[in-house]
Amino acid sequence: MAVPTTSSPTVSKLDTAHNYALPMAAMTSLFFLFGAVTNFNGVLMPYLKDVCQLTDLQSSLVPFAFFIAYFLMSLPAGYVLKRLGYQRGIVVGLLVMAAGALLFVPAANTREFSLFLAGLGLLGAGITLLQVAANPYVSVLGPAKSAASRVSVVGVANNLGGTLSPLVGGLILFGSTAMLKERLATMPVSQRLLEEAALVKTPYLWLAAFLAVLAGVFYLLRLPDLESIPADEEVSATDTSLLQGRTSALHFRHLVLGVVAIFVYVGVEVGLGDFLIRYGEAQNISQLSGFTQALVRGLNAATNFGLVLIGQSPLPVDTTSGFTKSVGAVLVASYWFGSMIGRIIGIPLLRRYPDRPMLVAVCAAGGLAVLASLVLRGETALWLVVFCGLCNSIMWPVIFPLAIKGLGPFTKQGSSYLIMAIVGGAVIPLLMGWIATNGGGLRVAFVLPVLCYAYLLYYAVSGYRVR
Repeated sequence: MAVPTTSSPTVSKLDTAHNYALPMAAMTSLFFLFGAVTNFNGVLMPYLKDVCQLTDLQSSLVPFAFFIAYFLMSLPAGYVLKRLGYQRGIVVGLLVMAAGALLFVPAANTREFSLFLAGLGLLGAGITLLQVAANPYVSVLGPAKSAASRVSVVGVANNLGGTLSPLVGGLILFGSTAMLKERLATMPVSQRLLEEAALVKTPYLWLAAFLAVLAGVFYLLRLPDLESIPADEEVSATDTSLLQGRTSALHFRHLVLGVVAIFVYVGVEVGLGDFLIRYGEAQNISQLSGFTQALVRGLNAATNFGLVLIGQSPLPVDTTSGFTKSVGAVLVASYWFGSMIGRIIGIPLLRRYPDRPMLVAVCAAGGLAVLASLVLRGETALWLVVFCGLCNSIMWPVIFPLAIKGLGPFTKQGSSYLIMAIVGGAVIPLLMGWIATNGGGLRVAFVLPVLCYAYLLYYAVSGYRVR
């Protein structure tokens, strides 16, 4: 998911000659963490569906529990930061995430789905606090003229984390699960499921330890103090006629439509990624193409090589030639990799070409890709969904500025509404799960992303206009 980065705060008497390499590296690690934890849900959702014996609707509560925190915690996070300050707020956010990761241990021991959801909720709440606290530092850790490049760096780090975590998660949860099922085939189902559930404890224990260490690092770091820009300094050149009779950001039609656009954009991005494995299973693919088999083997081998380099034992790899969850995990990683590549390519393209026509193009391409996926079958249908990751890559950096254009003194308020709209990542997957369970399966559920892209296309063509 694209991470919102704002620049509303600034630094008092910032010494531009100071070396901010270490603080910037720490902030980059946070954005890598955001992507890794968020996109791990793409393999966690089908894993918990099996382990906890869930329906598609129940399993869609995984992204719901995580992303609902953006809606519930955005305003409380601002209050916490006002009381504690930005640096201490980062420490608290990391510790909240660590507590959420630790909840996965009793959840795995009992296979209690509600405990998994509580852990995900704490992880989402911690990330919300971290984003509100960390985003301003990205803009001020260095000269103002290079702020855009710093934003790009942390954005790429976010996508890199989101690409790697499904690969590692797929090997841990699905590669090991295939071997485990063979070994425990004679055991009662409940005991076998407990053994499978235990696989999730190791990655989340490592995550909790890493978060605790990172909290200690941020507690000891000396970060620059931030202070808010006075309201009269942040009002840009705005047509004063647009402000007449308006007392709220919600009085701007293009902002309201933009909030809906962010809502459906995040929802479709998360929904496609999290349901990709289940969508692949529904295709009943018994034989993968040589390209996909080579990609799966290559990426799994590279992941195992990386684990060996850091002193970990290599994980078993699923060698079947048909579609499995471990194959799906590679496709999920490819989906988010496409988003990362699109963001890298989009940096120079958005500087050279008008952004709105590019938004029109990617919205149309994404909608047509999902529509074609519904018409076609098999592996082609899956790769069309993977292609949507590339289409989604530039949507946030284009939609957000269009939505706040011309708001003048209501810019901060409008930005807050847009960030709260990230809750679409909770609602759209939940609706997809409901449709899949009650409305005819996943193929029918994937009509919803088509409608989301249709709305995004409308916003890119007409809804963005300031009236």
